[in-house]
Amino acid sequence: LEITSLFAMPRRPGYGTMGKPIKLLANCFQVEIPKMDVYLYEVDIKPDKCPRRVNREVVDSMVQHFKVTIFGDRRPVYDGKRSLYTANPLPVAPAGVDLDVTLPGEGGKDRPFKVSIKFVSLVSWHMLHEVLTGRSMPEPLELDKPISTNPVHAVDVVLRHLPSMKYTPVGRSFFSAPEGYDHPLGGGREVWFGFHQSVRPAMWKMIRLLWRQRATCVCLHVCVPA
Repeated sequence: LEITSLFAMPRRPGYGTMGKPIKLLANCFQVEIPKMDVYLYEVDIKPDKCPRRVNREVVDSMVQHFKVTIFGDRRPVYDGKRSLYTANPLPVAPAGVDLDVTLPGEGGKDRPFKVSIKFVSLVSWHMLHEVLTGRSMPEPLELDKPISTNPVHAVDVVLRHLPSMKYTPVGRSFFSAPEGYDHPLGGGREVWFGFHQSVRPAMWKMIRLLWRQRATCVCLHVCVPA
């Protein structure tokens, strides 16, 4: 199946002509995406089954520790599981690389981790632009690297990376501790407010949708969306 048939979109037949325009307050924001390729790497952390918060700490420590030899000025984004994206390729072998990372633990006891990084595919945001604007690729692509079929996921990870480090993530939502207000529920529980985020393809552009949310949080900042 040629790439031209995969990305051919029907054109819009026209626009509405009846009624009058009105102003709406919407919860969506246009996302400007550069026309470039990004690089997807698979991340495997041992021991596995750690919370995403711990995985993010491991990857953040890894980037800082191996800044000179591998990452340089690159600022990779990470989804907390197995996907890491960079704007430029990493200087690692096709078979991948194994790195040792240590986090400080409780009682002064360090926690060792082994992180494996392996290149998976290119992610073409240029192709995403072509799809959103209704244009198809003129010729089948001939690349020396595999190409991802999910460029939207890369956009989502980029927009979620910083909030995941700054706030308390719960599923696809983010919450922060109360500042200047107090909503105790009793039994060590309180209400936290935050927002839910989603990235969607829309007409000619990508949009970022935001909803305000609340959650019930107990003692050790375990949040349950309400």
